[in-house]
Amino acid sequence: MEQSRIADSIGIPLDRFIKNNQEQFQYASGELSQLLRDIALASKVVNREVNKAGLIDIMGALGSQNTAGDNQQKLDVLANIRFTRALSKGGEACALISEETESYVDLNNDGKYVIAIDPLDGSSNIDVNVSIGTIFSIYRRRSPVGTVIQEEDILQMGTDQVAAGYILYGSSTMLVYTTGHGVNGFTHDPTLGEYFLSHPDMRMPDDGKIFSINEGQALSFAPSVTKYVNYCKEKGYTGRYIGSLVADFHRNLLKGGIYIYPATAKDKNGKLRLMYECNALAFVAEQAGGLATDGRNRIMEIRPSALHQRTPFYVGSKEMVEKACSFAD
Repeated sequence: MEQSRIADSIGIPLDRFIKNNQEQFQYASGELSQLLRDIALASKVVNREVNKAGLIDIMGALGSQNTAGDNQQKLDVLANIRFTRALSKGGEACALISEETESYVDLNNDGKYVIAIDPLDGSSNIDVNVSIGTIFSIYRRRSPVGTVIQEEDILQMGTDQVAAGYILYGSSTMLVYTTGHGVNGFTHDPTLGEYFLSHPDMRMPDDGKIFSINEGQALSFAPSVTKYVNYCKEKGYTGRYIGSLVADFHRNLLKGGIYIYPATAKDKNGKLRLMYECNALAFVAEQAGGLATDGRNRIMEIRPSALHQRTPFYVGSKEMVEKACSFAD
């Protein structure tokens, strides 16, 4: 009955879908709707700028590095500004955790939510016109509204997320999100400037035949990872690695597969960030029937100790993730 109701709503605008389903959100008082609208609005601006990147001088490196030590692209900084402004003006967020800032950004002490965001994932692909994305998580603050933001508001586990999702800037632009009641995808219609429901109740296949991993680092993989990659090859699976986390994840969500960014000799704790990359995609994956672990532990149960904490990341179809973990040392 529920699936039939959602299927019948294909083509409705994002705002109306959020409003129609707001009762699923335990704090239903319009705040989540406003936050998602703010994120959607900022993504439309970023999408516009991504699409004209080759026509104006916003491509290429900025000449600085972010907190993770990655070279910042001009669009990295621009996207961070767009999302920060939109969330600040919306008034619902008290703080913002971003890949592009060393500490959290204090937005509004009267806000009830903390946003963790990677404003432009895969930005090294900007110059070569390959799909990139935005990843976001929404947490409810724990300290009293109106007081100064506390560490307990910022360093929350993935299980504390009240919503999460991503925006994919590709051949079409999509916004995919969950509030803990399944996963729904919306495609942006550039002629109307709106997101419309196109992928209701998204489900990740239980198994798949796609493995996504950067084999350029194969010589520094742990034996367990090497064994699993060899297993995939022996089974005749297809290797697909775009280098944009959102794009790789989205493909596997639709078609079935596994994405792995393991610990390596260079990055002993992995490279991806727990707070604003892994937790969000883990929430989406689990709500779509998939799994997400660090190779041993459920991603969303890892207690963060730092804003930019890194973790190995195994995410995708349930049976593929379980099989990969079975090779653990």
